[in-house]
Amino acid sequence: MQDTILTGTEQAFIAAARRAVLATIRPDGEPRLIPICFVLADAADDLGRAVVYSALDEKPKASPDPRDLGRVRDLLVLPSATLLVDRWSEDWDRLGWIRLSGRATLMEPEPHEREEHTAAIAMLREKYPQYASHDLEGRPMIRIAIDRVQRWGDVTLGTSD
Repeated sequence: MQDTILTGTEQAFIAAARRAVLATIRPDGEPRLIPICFVLADAADDLGRAVVYSALDEKPKASPDPRDLGRVRDLLVLPSATLLVDRWSEDWDRLGWIRLSGRATLMEPEPHEREEHTAAIAMLREKYPQYASHDLEGRPMIRIAIDRVQRWGDVTLGTSD
């Protein structure tokens, strides 16, 4: 199934980005912003939505238990998530960002999700060689099904600053 929510230009911009900022809503209503590693799935889900995965990897975190991280606790209460993928440039004509909003779920390495979980790990390891030494197979990850896309500025690929 083709991805209907993202244009090819937007897909390329997002796929090339090395990091994004994940926004969740804390219990007190304040936004929680976390820079993340992520990957855009090659294909849309069964509903035609773009899907983004972010590993709860072994980089140092506030808690060694990935299920105890603030972003995870936030998403388990309110599964609304927003990703900001941006490009900064001293040439302000090259500034651009794409904001992806959607529903986030915690994807566990359990039998009913194992195939998708394994495929997401392969995509993340292809994008980030640093993940070769991380035990992602035994850890949950965040899966975001994108419902809305907003963009501003230049989101074409080219020489980055």
